[in-house]
Amino acid sequence: MIITKVLNNNAFVALDDNSKEIIVMGRGVGFKKKAGQKVELMPGAQVFSNQDQSLNSKMKEVIANIPGEYLDITEKVVSILSKEYNKKVHDIIYVSLTEHIQSAVERYTKGFEIENPLLNEIKRIYREEYEVAVRALELIKDKFGVEFTKDEAGYIAYHIVNAELDGGMNNVAEMTHIVENILNIVKKYMNIEYNEESLHYDRFITHLKFFAQRILCNTVYNDDEEELFSFLKTKYPQCYDCMTEIKKFIEEEYMYKLTESEQMYLIIHIQRIVSAC
Repeated sequence: MIITKVLNNNAFVALDDNSKEIIVMGRGVGFKKKAGQKVELMPGAQVFSNQDQSLNSKMKEVIANIPGEYLDITEKVVSILSKEYNKKVHDIIYVSLTEHIQSAVERYTKGFEIENPLLNEIKRIYREEYEVAVRALELIKDKFGVEFTKDEAGYIAYHIVNAELDGGMNNVAEMTHIVENILNIVKKYMNIEYNEESLHYDRFITHLKFFAQRILCNTVYNDDEEELFSFLKTKYPQCYDCMTEIKKFIEEEYMYKLTESEQMYLIIHIQRIVSAC
C-alpha cells in the first residue's frame, strides 16, 4: 500500500493494492512515515475501509485532531465488546464515542456533569452495554484521573448501542422508548414485578429490542403460525389481552401493524415472564 497522508504517529491514510482508500491505525504505524511511501501492514494494525466517504472524512478529522489517549479508550471498549461479549459495532463508534469521551472529560475539568434521565432504562434494557460502559469509566479514570458518576456510563452505553444498530442516536432513543413502554404495559396489565435476574426476563428484553428495531425500520416479520396463534389466544386470554394493549400502543404511535406471528411471540414471552415473577 502507498501512504497518501500521515495523520499522526499512530495513523495514516493509504491506497491499498486495489487503489482503494483505507485508514490504518496502530501504535507507531505513522512514525517517520511520509506521503508517497510504500509500506507493508504492521502486525496488530487496524485497517478501516468504509464506503461511506463522509464517515471516512470524519474519522480522519477525529484521528488527526483528538489526542490519541481518547481513541485508545474507544479501541479498548471495542475490544472488550468483541472478545468478551461477541458484539460487533460499526466503525462510527471511533468517531462518536471518541468525541463524546473528549467532551465529557473537558466538561468534567470545568466542573460540569450532565444527569442522565434515562439511566435506569439504559441499565435495564442494555445491560451488557452498560456493563462495558462502567468498565470504560475505569479506563477513563486510570488515564485522565477523572471519576465520573454512573450517569456518564449511561451515555457511553448509548453510544455503544448506536454503533451496534448502525443508526442515529434518535433510533436508540426511540427503541428505548418502545421497549420501556412495552415493559410498563406488561407490568401494569399483568400486575407483576419483574425478576430482572431471570432468563425469561433477559430473553424478553432481547425480543423487544429486535421487535423495536423492526418497527423503526418498518420491517415486517411473518410466519404461517395461524393455528398456534389461535391456540395461544385461547389458552392465555389475559396474556392475549395484554398483547392487544401493546398492539394498540404500537399502531397508534408508529402506525405499524403487528402480524399474527409478532402477536403470537409477544403472548409467549408475556406468559413466560409472568411465570418467572
